[in-house]
Amino acid sequence: MAAHYEFFKVVQKHLEIASKVVDLPSHVAEILSQPKNEIIVNFPVRLDDGTMKLFKGYRIQHNNIRGPYKGGIRYHQDVNLDDVKALASMMTWKCSLMDIPFGGAKGGVKVDPHDHSKEELMRITRRFTHALGSNIGPEYDIPAPDVGTTAQMMVWMMDSYMNRSDDLAKNAQRGIVTGKTVNAGGSQGREQATGQGAVVCVREWAKANSIDLRGKTAIVQGFGNVGSFASKFLDELGVKLLATGDYTGYMKNESGFDVPALFNYNRANGSIKGFEGGASCSREEFFKTKADIFIPAALENQITALEAQWLDVKMISEGANGPTSPEGDTILEEKGVHVVPDILANAGGVTVSYFEWIQNKRSEFWEKDEVEARLEKRMVRQYGKVMVCAHENKIPTRIAAYAVALENLKIAYDERGIFP
Repeated sequence: MAAHYEFFKVVQKHLEIASKVVDLPSHVAEILSQPKNEIIVNFPVRLDDGTMKLFKGYRIQHNNIRGPYKGGIRYHQDVNLDDVKALASMMTWKCSLMDIPFGGAKGGVKVDPHDHSKEELMRITRRFTHALGSNIGPEYDIPAPDVGTTAQMMVWMMDSYMNRSDDLAKNAQRGIVTGKTVNAGGSQGREQATGQGAVVCVREWAKANSIDLRGKTAIVQGFGNVGSFASKFLDELGVKLLATGDYTGYMKNESGFDVPALFNYNRANGSIKGFEGGASCSREEFFKTKADIFIPAALENQITALEAQWLDVKMISEGANGPTSPEGDTILEEKGVHVVPDILANAGGVTVSYFEWIQNKRSEFWEKDEVEARLEKRMVRQYGKVMVCAHENKIPTRIAAYAVALENLKIAYDERGIFP
């Protein structure tokens, strides 16, 4: 990730352009240009060797006009205020686009989770939750997993928060986080949801263009939760995975990976490193691999002008947040690559998080097929809305997605006005 990349400014520019498409009032655009609250905490944690270390954490609450703040918690060594602000604002657009009654937030801790034991990660998570205090709550601000965090970490967050409540109110706090393990109150289908949503967009693109996906090819950057499930769903549709990569490096298999074997290996080992069903390759070789479909499922700013020139694909479904720079976008548009933007393509995660929250509030448990069907219906509907908006206004799909989101926010501000 380039050090000079100003992610928040990039997102603000998308907002500025899309605002004109929907004639967003200037005062609403100004409100949406900055987060409501920026929370920074520094908290000490005792490490396994007995020493103490101070960690920096963030929680940015962008907007809650349509419902409680909602967004993931990221554990990464490069977490910074600018990126978290950008990601929080994107959650506002994403929830509005998907017509979910949530606002937008994002959080993170500046830490490399691979450098810490399970016990240390538990203490970091519990201490961070304690430091956030009443800045989060099941009707106010609801965290979820993101890069570097897991369902287990969400359970630790939930438990830490619940233990602040009296015994009579404890179980009413399960909705403080989503993305929990099923046993602790999570939803069936939540773990796979982001990858599933990204592939639903691939399928809808193929359907709209009369393309048979069986026998087509793909490359997937990032083989964590999103990338691994996206690869699995593509494989089930008959799409061959030719190249992939994670934080340990990139791999290729010109005949196509055995995706179930790679999926299980990754689950057992925590990365794709050492998998014998593929050959190591460079980042450049990965991006130059000719394929029909590309799913970026890693970090932001991965497809710059350089990578966009390298890519030889027909469509991109952005499983990651902000993977394409503005320069990259321009080149992809010139090359005729169909891009399903992040706030649509990876919205499956927050959609099923909403389903999980509803189940917690109602003390219900939905079967996996019901969750999948509900997600499928919403992804298909909103994909169609974005593509119609792009076609009617002759604008890029990214701006169209923002425009659909802003239309809902515009109505909310018009109906409610500005207090007092």
